[in-house]
Amino acid sequence: MKNKSIYSLFVVFLMIISCKQEKVTPKLSYEETKQSTAKKTKSQDTTSVKIADLPVFIEGTKYLIHPIGEVRVNDYVKNSYSSSSSKINDISYSISNYDGFELTGYFDDLKFQHIDSTTVRSLTNEKVQIQRVAYLNTIAEKTKKQILVYTLMNNDTNKDGIINQDDIKSLALSFADGTNFVKVSEDFNEVLDWNVVEVQNRLYFRCVEDINKNGAFDKNDKVHYHFINLLDSAWKVEEYMPI
Repeated sequence: MKNKSIYSLFVVFLMIISCKQEKVTPKLSYEETKQSTAKKTKSQDTTSVKIADLPVFIEGTKYLIHPIGEVRVNDYVKNSYSSSSSKINDISYSISNYDGFELTGYFDDLKFQHIDSTTVRSLTNEKVQIQRVAYLNTIAEKTKKQILVYTLMNNDTNKDGIINQDDIKSLALSFADGTNFVKVSEDFNEVLDWNVVEVQNRLYFRCVEDINKNGAFDKNDKVHYHFINLLDSAWKVEEYMPI
């Protein structure tokens, strides 16, 4: 009987742990940002150090890209208690990864520099977090149009006082030198995926909209389908209805 009681308690414990793990913070909140939350976030940000990664050169362009991001100092403080030796070498100062015409990481900004110049310019002066930058090399080879596609967060959609990966993802485009930077997805629509159909010179992407306003993306919400003619100077977004 005692063993049975212990087993029952163990099952209940596993159920509680499972529920905690399955809890997902909504990416959307329709409440105003609380001032106390914003102040708390600002205080936490003082534990980070902004750095630039070594520049990346995208073959086929004439520009270097300098990724700008943050290293969390509190990670060092946490690790320093695990050993009497210095943990400074355990902090990763690398904030980006470049492979196959794609730059990934968590960036506050990107700075662009012509290979024949010492001048650098920022992609944007707005608060963003960029996760992925893709250079459309096949489009460039075919049309001479050098275009970058960005997956990023640019709006505090969950109202926690900070823009990060817990907010909804947006899609943006720019030229290879960082100019003409423009968001092409609509506000409060989560970008699901995108691809390029070269025969049409089009970029297709899908977004989901929280039409029932419950703060989460679920089966009751609406998926939108869009495409952009990459040769169009205005990069006009067109919606289409495949279903």
